[in-house]
Amino acid sequence: MVFNSLTFVVFFACVLVLHNLPLSWTTKKVNLLVASYLFYSAWNPPFVILLWVSTVVDWYAAQGLVKARRESARHAWMLLSVVANLGMLGYFKYGQFLVDNFGALMGTLGIAWQPAHYDIVLPVGISFYTFATMSYTLDVYLRRAAPANNLLDYALFVTFFPHLVAGPIMRPTELVPQFEQPRKASGDQLRFGLALMTLGLFNKVVLADSFLSRVAERVYDGDKVPGMLDAWAATLAFSGQIFCDFAGYSTTAIGAALCLGFAMPDNFRFPYAAIGFSDFWRRWHITLSSWLRDYLYIPLGGNRHGERRTYAALMATMLLGGLWHGASWTFVVWGGLHGLYLAVERLLRARFAGYRPGPTMLVALGLLTFALVNITWVFFRAKTFDKAWSVLRGMFGTNAATKPILPMFGLLTVGVIVGGIVLTHWYMRGRTLESVVARAHPAAVCMVWALLAFAVVIAQGSGAAFIYFQF
Repeated sequence: MVFNSLTFVVFFACVLVLHNLPLSWTTKKVNLLVASYLFYSAWNPPFVILLWVSTVVDWYAAQGLVKARRESARHAWMLLSVVANLGMLGYFKYGQFLVDNFGALMGTLGIAWQPAHYDIVLPVGISFYTFATMSYTLDVYLRRAAPANNLLDYALFVTFFPHLVAGPIMRPTELVPQFEQPRKASGDQLRFGLALMTLGLFNKVVLADSFLSRVAERVYDGDKVPGMLDAWAATLAFSGQIFCDFAGYSTTAIGAALCLGFAMPDNFRFPYAAIGFSDFWRRWHITLSSWLRDYLYIPLGGNRHGERRTYAALMATMLLGGLWHGASWTFVVWGGLHGLYLAVERLLRARFAGYRPGPTMLVALGLLTFALVNITWVFFRAKTFDKAWSVLRGMFGTNAATKPILPMFGLLTVGVIVGGIVLTHWYMRGRTLESVVARAHPAAVCMVWALLAFAVVIAQGSGAAFIYFQF
C-alpha cells in the first residue's frame, strides 16, 4: 500500500473516522497499531514478523538495561539489541552483496568459488524502522532517555504507519510521549495536514513520476552514450525526481500524522538552496543525518580528538551512510564524495575563517553546491560504474560522436521544473511553509490547494512505489 494509491485513500479515511469516534484513548491506540500492521502487511504479510521481533527484542532489552546492576549485564542487553537489529538488516539487505563480493575476492586470489544466489527479498522500510528501534535502546543505554511506560506505546512508536516504511526516522523521545495523552487534530491541524498530504502527493505523482522520471530513465536506463546536454538534463531530472519523490513522501507522512493530531519533525528544508555541504545535510534527509551524527559520528570521536580523528570519523560516517542507502558500491562512492566535500569544506572554513561572502558570492557558492551535489547523484542513480562513468564523461563533454537522446520537450520540462524547484528553494530558504501560508490570502491558498489536488487526480494512475522503499 503506497500513499499515492486509491487503496491508501480508503484506508486513511477509515483510520481518520475511527480515530475521531468517542472511544477510549487505549482503544484508539490499539486501532492505530492494528491499522499500522495492516498498512505494512498489505505489501508482504509474513514480514510483519520482523516488526514483532524488532519490537519485542528492543522492548525487553531496554527493560533489561534499566534493571541491570552490573555494567557487563548492560553491555549484554545492548549487544542483544545490536545483534538482533543489525543481524536482520545485514541478512536481508546485505546478505547477497556480501556473498557476491566474497566470491569476487576469492576470484582475485585465484580461487574458483561460485557464490550461490539466494533471491533474498528486501523487507520494505527495514532500514528506517531498524534505526528507529536501535535509537530507543541506545538512548536508554546512554541514559539519555527512560524506557516507554508500556509496550503498547512503544509498539505504536515502531509501527506508526506514516513514518514506518520511509521515515522520517523518529526518535522515541519525539513520538512516545505523544501517545501518553489523548490526541485529536483541531480543525486547523486537519486542514493543514490534508494540505501537506496534497502537496506531497503533487510532488510525487505529478512532478517526480509524470515528468522527471521519464527523462532520467531514457539516459540512465538506456544503452546510448549521452552528450553534455543529455547527461546534465538527465542528472538534473533525477535530482528533481528524488527530491520530489522523497520529500513528497515525508511531506505526506507528516501531513497524515498531523491529521491524527501527532507532530513529526521536518525531513527536508529546501536543500537545493544550501550554501555548502554541511548546510546541505542540515536540509536534506534531516532525520538520517542527525541519526548518523548522534549515533555514529560523535561516538567515533566527532571533532573532540584532533583534526585527523575528525576527518576519519567524518569519512567513515558518510561511507556508512552511503552503504545504508543500498547494497552497492555506487552508493558507497556517493557517500564518499559527500564525505570528501564535507572534509574540503571544513578545511576551507578553517583557512578562511574571517571571510564573510557577500550576497552575490553566497548565490555563487549555492549554485556550486548544487552542481557538485548533482555530480554525486550520478553514482546514486546509475546502476553500474560503467553507466556512471559514461554519464560523467558526457557531463564534462568528453564523450565522442554522441547523438541526441532526449527530445526538446524533455529538455524544456527539466529546465522549467528543476529551475522552478531551485528558485522556490531559494525563495523559501529563510522561511517556513507555515509562515508563507499564514500571510497568504485564504482564497489564494484554497485556489492553489484545489489546483494541486486536481493535478494529482489527473496524473494518478500507476501508483509507482516511492524510491526510498528500496532502501
